[in-house]
Amino acid sequence: MTHRVGYAPGVYDLFHVGHLNLLRHARSRCDHLVAGVVSDDMARRAKGQAPVIPLIERLEIVRSVRYVDATFVETVPDKLETWQQVRFDVIFKGDDWRGTSKGIRLERDFAPLGVEVVYFPYTVHTSSTLLRAALDVLGSPA
Repeated sequence: MTHRVGYAPGVYDLFHVGHLNLLRHARSRCDHLVAGVVSDDMARRAKGQAPVIPLIERLEIVRSVRYVDATFVETVPDKLETWQQVRFDVIFKGDDWRGTSKGIRLERDFAPLGVEVVYFPYTVHTSSTLLRAALDVLGSPA
């Protein structure tokens, strides 16, 4: 029987139901789920701002989710480099990546390795970006 390792990368800042849904759905498609938690520096470079929750706390939150078997700190943007260390069989992304240059590149890079790219519905009504904006509004003077 094949042991299928899944990889679910993300910043996982301001952990919310969209994160939980991604991890739950990912775990249902593999035997062992590794959640890749993006480092503060890499998140800052990719999104232009640091996460609200520090890496060590985001790791603890994600590690505590029952669907997650292991966590991995992502320190490089190249998923192929991450694959060299984690050796996953399937990578999970939100469907906001589908058809984009990033998603197409991901599929192209992993096809020769036999790694499947699986997209799950992006939770439009709840995201860390929306939560951050709401917090900014609450924190700004009237």
